[in-house]
Amino acid sequence: MTFDLNILPAPKEAALSIHFLVVGGGIAGLSCAIALSRVGHRVTVLERLKSHQEATGGCRMPPNLSKVLYHWGMEKDVLKIGLKSAGIELILYETGETLGQHTWDEEVLRETRGEFIFCHHSDLLQLLHETAVSLGAKIRMGVAVTGIDPETRRVKLTSGEILTGDVIVGADGATGVSRRLLELDDEEPVHRFNCYSTVTPKSIAMQDPELAPLFEPGANRMFSWFGNNHATLSYPMGVSEREAIAMYTYGPQDGNEGGWPDIADVSGLKTYCSTAESRLKKLAALSPNPPACLPILSFPELEDWVHDSGRLIVVGDAAHPMPAGGIQDSAMALEDGAVLAKLFSHLRTEDQIETLLYAFQDLRQPHCQKVSSKELHDINFMCMPPGEMQEGRDSVMRSKRDAGLNVLDASSDQEEQAEWAEIKDVFGYDAEDDADNWWMEWGLLRERARGTDVAGGHVQPIAVMQGVSQAYTP
Repeated sequence: MTFDLNILPAPKEAALSIHFLVVGGGIAGLSCAIALSRVGHRVTVLERLKSHQEATGGCRMPPNLSKVLYHWGMEKDVLKIGLKSAGIELILYETGETLGQHTWDEEVLRETRGEFIFCHHSDLLQLLHETAVSLGAKIRMGVAVTGIDPETRRVKLTSGEILTGDVIVGADGATGVSRRLLELDDEEPVHRFNCYSTVTPKSIAMQDPELAPLFEPGANRMFSWFGNNHATLSYPMGVSEREAIAMYTYGPQDGNEGGWPDIADVSGLKTYCSTAESRLKKLAALSPNPPACLPILSFPELEDWVHDSGRLIVVGDAAHPMPAGGIQDSAMALEDGAVLAKLFSHLRTEDQIETLLYAFQDLRQPHCQKVSSKELHDINFMCMPPGEMQEGRDSVMRSKRDAGLNVLDASSDQEEQAEWAEIKDVFGYDAEDDADNWWMEWGLLRERARGTDVAGGHVQPIAVMQGVSQAYTP
């Protein structure tokens, strides 16, 4: 696939350009590379996978994610890899009964300034990779980091090679080297569910008359099955020969969990679907490739995202692990890159670095923790066991369905689903605006306290390179 890569210039570039070493080349790491390069910094990304094609599964880009890419000038390229979502259908896992449908409100989406897009995870990674390289970032694939020394800003690879930067960004996930440097205790995450991820090509699924409607032309609906300690999320994705359907199936921990590049025996997925309606059983059996099985973990909150040295920060799942398959899984990672770069567009002296890193933590930590809790709540909501709460949930949805209403909206006698209200709130969030507001409210105040001229709402640029690393070579 050929991308246009017509990236818009950033509104502001940093007066002082420094070198960021980014450990991890997933969505968080590549987003940092794009955003920091746009504002004039030098970036090297270190990724252990040899190819982005090793990253399997689907990706949901909610409006708060797509709006950032659109701000960067990537709208045409995003639509080359993704399908615009029209809404969601809610279904009972065991029986296949449709509890209702919900069409995304055009006015709500317009206000968010983004769109809901479905794509292959690997396609988004490839787009981000090529965009970052086009902006001058260096990306090294197939290199593993074995150690990080934040005090000397050094990173060691398995080959023994040592790299030095001015700031190290840990984007290597919840179990990576970076997060371990900041964890103060050995408290284990809570592990209740696993999630199997599969992808079935459209050409295979369309051969079954019962599965063909999942690809209804123009609908591009997401399907959510609610069950007894089980649930499935599924959606069409990709374009042309890449058209497929993604499937995330949740169930009790079964011992088959691993990482994204790992493969699991399909028997575990089939066991999850043994109590499910026929369409899910078929999808579980049809995928030509083995599934991945990911643990759904509730991690203790990381108190500090910035190392005491003031030269290492964690982003993405290294800072705020998100459950696999969640609506905001990719969005929170990409927003991190956008916010970090917005803050570092104001860099003019080296002694601002630590302040800006802590500003990033102050901005992102409460928001990401709230969203992570919401994502875990949604899984529990879908996997609700039989009982009064489950019956109430289903009854409310059936009544709206029978009245011909959007199942998540308010009605004359029932309030809007709390879950939908929270989702809309996150859809409308603008990460870059949040960073701009911090600068206007607090950043300029700190500059005034330092005696900096901030006439006109911005600091006057200066040319200074005091003690900044020269390790980067273009």
